[in-house]
Formats: sequence, structure tokens, C-alpha cells
Amino acid sequence: MIFGAGSADPQTLVNNVTALAKLGRLFRLPTVLSSIAADTFGGPVIPEITRVLPDLEIINRSCINAWQDGAFRAAVEATGRRRLIIAGLWTEVCLTFPAISAVEAGYEVFAVIDASAGMTAETHNAAILRMTQKGVVPVSTVSVLSELQRDWARTETYEPVNEIVRDHMGAWGQGVNYVLAGFSKK
Repeated sequence: MIFGAGSADPQTLVNNVTALAKLGRLFRLPTVLSSIAADTFGGPVIPEITRVLPDLEIINRSCINAWQDGAFRAAVEATGRRRLIIAGLWTEVCLTFPAISAVEAGYEVFAVIDASAGMTAETHNAAILRMTQKGVVPVSTVSVLSELQRDWARTETYEPVNEIVRDHMGAWGQGVNYVLAGFSKK
């Protein structure tokens, strides 16, 4: 599905999705992965995610709205969480449909809009508008990272979070490398 995503730079999209997977692992967030008809239609989950989460079972569904798939919904319910962070391809379908359905089921849903992409910028933006009208909260990968880290004095996650920034956050990561290079010379 990533090949049809025209609303985002593909490498930025992969960086953001990979960063989310790493953040989920680092902060021990229960994670549910799904694909849609992986063998016949949508293709496999990108390897950048499966390398980060190699032991996580991928729910291969046929339902366009993941929320309508019993295994997917059961996996979400099994987490015991009422707040969900969701990303998906395409924004207008595989993100919007389950996000709205989860809100209707009583969940608080945060849609990571820069770790998701639509067929076009217009469809991506229209989907964000539709989701917000239904109560879904749009967020970015950086805001998720920042809310999870909360405080740069939080030493147990400081280094791993900065590694994620350096590896996946483009110019911000380069800035961190620049600052660290300056500190290492002192």
C-alpha cells in the first residue's frame, strides 16, 4: 500500500513509522500490527517495522476497516488500554475507518498523521478533517515522542530516545549529532 501513498515523502513516512515502533518497544506500549490481504492485495508490513518488532504477530485481515476484524479488535481489547495511538496506510481508509470506529466504541484515539499517508495530499487532509470532526485527535511522531519522554532529565530513556531522534528525525537528528560532536571535544 505504501507505493500508492502520494501525500508524504516515502522515506519520511518510513522513518516516522519506524520511530513509532521503536518508541512503542522502548516505552513498553502494547502494539497491534495488521495488514490487509497481505498475500493478494496489500503486501506485507514493511520490514523496517518487523525488524523492530520481530516477535509481534501480524493480524492479516480482509476487512477494510480493521475494527470490523474480530482478531484485530480482540487484540486491541486485550491490551486493556482505552487510549489508542494509530497510524495507517492509507489515511482516508485504513487509518480513518478504525479510528472513527474506536472512538464510537468509547476509546480515546490519537492518529499519528505524519506516520500515515493518503493517496493524495487532498485525501489525507480530508481524512484528518473527517476524523477530527468525530473526535479523533491528530498528532505527530514528534509529539508522541515528546509526550512519552516528558522530561529530558528522565535518564532511563534519554539515550534511547535520542538514538531514535538521530536515526529517524531528519534535521533534528542531525542537530543532535552536531551538539554531541561538540560535547565530545570538551
